[in-house]
Amino acid sequence: MIRLREISLPPEHNVAQLSYEAARMLKISNSKVRRVRIVRRSVDARKKPDVRIVYTVDVAVDGNEQKILKQSGCKRAQLAPTGRYKPPKNAVQSELPPVVVGFGPAGMFAALILAIAGLRPIVLERGDDAKTRHEKVEQFFQTGVLDTKSNVQFGEGGAGTFSDGKLNTGVNNPRIDWVLEQLVAAGASEDILFDAKPHVGTDVLLTVVQNIRNRIISLGGQVRFHAQVTDILSDGEKIKALQINSQEELPCDRVIFAIGHSARDTFQMLQRRGIMMEQKPFSMGVRIEHLQKNIDLAQYGKHDPVLPPADYKLVKHLENETVYTFCMCPGGYVVAAASEEGGVVTNGMSYHDRAGENANSALLVTLNPRDFPGDDPLAGMYWQRQLEQKAYQLSGSYKAPAQRIGDFLEGKASIGPGSVKPTYRPGVVWCDLHQLLPEKITTALKTAINDLERNLTGFSHPDGVLTGPETRSSCPVRVVRNEQRQSVTLAGLYPSGEGAGYAGGIMSAAIDGILSAEALMEIYR
Repeated sequence: MIRLREISLPPEHNVAQLSYEAARMLKISNSKVRRVRIVRRSVDARKKPDVRIVYTVDVAVDGNEQKILKQSGCKRAQLAPTGRYKPPKNAVQSELPPVVVGFGPAGMFAALILAIAGLRPIVLERGDDAKTRHEKVEQFFQTGVLDTKSNVQFGEGGAGTFSDGKLNTGVNNPRIDWVLEQLVAAGASEDILFDAKPHVGTDVLLTVVQNIRNRIISLGGQVRFHAQVTDILSDGEKIKALQINSQEELPCDRVIFAIGHSARDTFQMLQRRGIMMEQKPFSMGVRIEHLQKNIDLAQYGKHDPVLPPADYKLVKHLENETVYTFCMCPGGYVVAAASEEGGVVTNGMSYHDRAGENANSALLVTLNPRDFPGDDPLAGMYWQRQLEQKAYQLSGSYKAPAQRIGDFLEGKASIGPGSVKPTYRPGVVWCDLHQLLPEKITTALKTAINDLERNLTGFSHPDGVLTGPETRSSCPVRVVRNEQRQSVTLAGLYPSGEGAGYAGGIMSAAIDGILSAEALMEIYR
């Protein structure tokens, strides 16, 4: 096939126009274009309001591809690359099947790779299946009654299930396309195969993760819910067994540990067992909300129902820290993401259609180990908890502290919303966030909000809403591993994914889980 880049069309175009444009670029009759496959699709709003949709496509043609390329003289055309990632298969079955702890993106795709290879993995997940988990999360949103075992952080699909399912990543890895294909096979839209900023949507992800689980089971794997690992047993050098729910012992010699960034009790258990961990930079801040229609106008220069809800990605480098937006949710909602009693945590979520009235994003300040309150490897984790508990005390419940942007910049408490109504459930308590957040964070946020207005008109709109705290964007701990991806302390333990400190989002976590599964499988070759 021939790959064509930078095909630019107006938003209201018909996809059939891709075939005519491909024929024009290659200087051949449209009748010779047999098939057009979209490789990438993005929105180009650099010359607003003249917004364009830009494609990269692979084209199958009648005739000699090399000859057609040469005759066309098109500098945006080349032969399409060949070769795709194929998961390893036919590994020799071990007496003890491999165990995967955690069923978020890292654990899920590690288990899928192991199952495809015939190794019959056992998955241990502390939370509920996706259906039950969704019911408990909705109950929490409505009533403020928290289930500490099954919530936005814990359960089938991991934290990513309740954060829109954004799949864009800075990681460049041939396994990415394969992961996307598995998600589509499990029920995600085919758009994720070529959108420059793919997302699945929380509503769709709930079905996708269940279908992946069923596939793992169909391949001989097991998935056990309500199975929290409460201890690790070893001979001092190698892992021998896992204790489950403080009762059952599961013999094992190879364990992919993909516990997620919020399994604080598990990090404490690892520390008691002498597993080497270290402090890791992370970020904290707030969720910022604007009207989605205003973000559309700022990004596109017009309102156009044909265009997707606009997003943004902003960064401001200050003298000692960086402030940046993360996990931006067009047409989304700020959600209650607590996993511990007596702590308030915020996150962001969108459904597949992104049809909500507000846009929201994390607005975060980078924090380095020198900022942490102590040298303990878990000091950053304890700092997170302290801030979350302070937020709970400020509101007296799981309602989140909130403030209008204008009031935040002026340093006065808010008493209610303006044109932007907060979407956080079970509700907000209007306050002055300076009472909650450390001065280092509030000072950086104030500077950045004003400066980022130059990058995105309306970003500092006084009616915008800040809701906090956003503390779980990444893990403040890294479980140290060697080149074989095993713990430097305990052989057979493969720390993986976001919770181990080696990923930062759904896709990078999935890739890290796959790489750990491949490393584990080396012992069977």
